[in-house]
Amino acid sequence: MSKVRVRFAPSPTGGLHLGGVRTVLFNYLFAKKHGGDFIVRIEDTDQTRFVAGAEEYIFNCLQWCGLIPDESCQHGGSYGPYRQSERKAIYKQYADQLIKDGRAYYAFDTPEEIEAMRERLKTAGSHSLQYDHHIRQNMKNSLNLLPEETQRLLDTGTPYVIRIKVEPDEHIHLTDMIRGEISFDTNTVDDKVLLKADGMPTYHLAVVVDDHLMKITHAFRGEEWLPSAPIHVLLWKYLFGLDKMPQWAHLPLILKPDGNGKLSKRDGDRLGFPVYAMDWQDPITRDTTKGFKELGFLPEAFNNLLAVLGWNDGTEQEVFSMEELIDKFSMERVHKGGAKFDFEKAKWFNHEWIKKLPADNYAAIVADIFEAKGIEMDGLYLLKVIDLIKDRCTLLSDFYEQGIFFFKAPSTLDEAAVKPKWDEKKQLFFAELIKALELNTSWQHDDLENGFKELAAANQLKTGELMLPFRIMLVGGKFGPSVFNIATLIGKKETISRIKTGLNVFQN
Repeated sequence: MSKVRVRFAPSPTGGLHLGGVRTVLFNYLFAKKHGGDFIVRIEDTDQTRFVAGAEEYIFNCLQWCGLIPDESCQHGGSYGPYRQSERKAIYKQYADQLIKDGRAYYAFDTPEEIEAMRERLKTAGSHSLQYDHHIRQNMKNSLNLLPEETQRLLDTGTPYVIRIKVEPDEHIHLTDMIRGEISFDTNTVDDKVLLKADGMPTYHLAVVVDDHLMKITHAFRGEEWLPSAPIHVLLWKYLFGLDKMPQWAHLPLILKPDGNGKLSKRDGDRLGFPVYAMDWQDPITRDTTKGFKELGFLPEAFNNLLAVLGWNDGTEQEVFSMEELIDKFSMERVHKGGAKFDFEKAKWFNHEWIKKLPADNYAAIVADIFEAKGIEMDGLYLLKVIDLIKDRCTLLSDFYEQGIFFFKAPSTLDEAAVKPKWDEKKQLFFAELIKALELNTSWQHDDLENGFKELAAANQLKTGELMLPFRIMLVGGKFGPSVFNIATLIGKKETISRIKTGLNVFQN
């Protein structure tokens, strides 16, 4: 068996949709499970849609996800170039071969002539407006023109495209690793353009030629490409033989939360969640579309949530490490139906991974969040803070709100939660607590807790009635981990200072 070689072939036209990253992930998992290679090939043959910066953005997204290609225009390899725009000369010879073999033809129709043809068909009530075996006999192409006229048009530089010649009344068969046997009627397939007037190939020709030359063994892509599959099967048959064709799998769509249609950027904008892996700034409008990374997602969580959108391992397990995914993944367990995207579930995965990972895995990101707000910190101290509050954080951005009080005293206190039940006895208790804390020499969690409870009992007060005011003095509100853990970490001087501030606020 040949070494497994898979590829992801994005067009550099904008942000990387989470559906695209899932395609990368499934390719990557399959390759690594089978000891194969994962290739990234940039499909930039449509120069009208090329967006500056998009290629670099794609690789930055893959870097963040940890889905590193074995071969690409950035990583090198033996089958380059890995940008289709740099392979332009390669495709022409294959298009010419198809013409020589009678499998393709020159078409000299102008865009205006094609549009006029479609208007005539529409007026006549035709159910099909495509350039196919019905229409081509009435159009300006080398199937209808005399050979001398065709050659004259070529010699005089008349613009042309090369189209595949799809024979009618045939059935094209494809075995899909997810969907099984699929059959296409060629009467519904049009004569797709293979080589454009600018000499660049269309996706159809380029993907087949490149997959052959790069020795791709398995081609996994979204199900939206299924209508193009018959053209690709024909090209494999005509150029290289069906025995050389990769195994195919067409992945299910990621659907809107309500299940009605493919998830789009507009859905994310409308419902308030990202659909791109990372922030993407349009180079023309300068508008920024938010990404999962900047929102505060861990790459481990992002990969995990994408893996189970349309796949499971047959068990109830939901949280998977990359090593587990590689071990358990199989294309046969990918679902045929689309998978509804649930942002609340996505956040649940992130929460689970924040809890699961050691603090130092993401402490640098949390430090950046604090420093962006003017808070500088000691790294070891931050690790202790993270370990205390990680169970309370769903997004990495939550660490600031959940942990800012570890770095500076709260600017306001929730007086409304304390004052209705504040009295002289509590005022005296905390005054005594300050004195007891000043004498404390160990400053350990258990000593602080035991001393607090003993002092409460001596003042004939219930510990529970004192914990809330103590928390609000230290934190500012009704949240946070154990108050004695907080006191232990912020230290004696800061703890006493915050209690004194609280006494001044509550007694007024």
